[in-house]
Amino acid sequence: MKDVEKKPLQESERFASEVPRRDLLGLAAFWSFIGTGVVMVAGALRLPMPSVFPETGSKFRIGKPDRYAVGSSTRISDRNVLVLRDGGGFRALSLVCTHLGCISQREESGAFVCPCHGSRFDATGKVVEGPAPSPLRYLEVSRMPSGDLVVDRDRPVPPDRRLAV
Repeated sequence: MKDVEKKPLQESERFASEVPRRDLLGLAAFWSFIGTGVVMVAGALRLPMPSVFPETGSKFRIGKPDRYAVGSSTRISDRNVLVLRDGGGFRALSLVCTHLGCISQREESGAFVCPCHGSRFDATGKVVEGPAPSPLRYLEVSRMPSGDLVVDRDRPVPPDRRLAV
């Protein structure tokens, strides 16, 4: 048997100098790869679960007809709809821009402007200035047996169609 040479304590591996740069970079790359894999697997496992709850439906109530005065225009902010009442009845105008779905803002003049991309619409919703390809949509307004008015977001109607009350 050979005699094993004993090293002084200061020369043992326990007191060795720092990790060489190549080893450090290799370790960093390895753990980055492992971390990326964990995040990727977590994302893939979460993929089948919806992250946004579906809306209950395209129809929503806007209240009784007597809530709206003749000649009024009332904005329903949480639905992005403008309810218009004139002598002929009720209409609902969607404030969603037909370009990329931004919410149009009403100006003092009654015209509408898309703050995102600059589309302009007149007071009736017709395109005055692009890039919007089509006018703002009018939505169907109907009446429930209880007397409440209902707007259906999925049923566009011609601009001259009104619900007479």
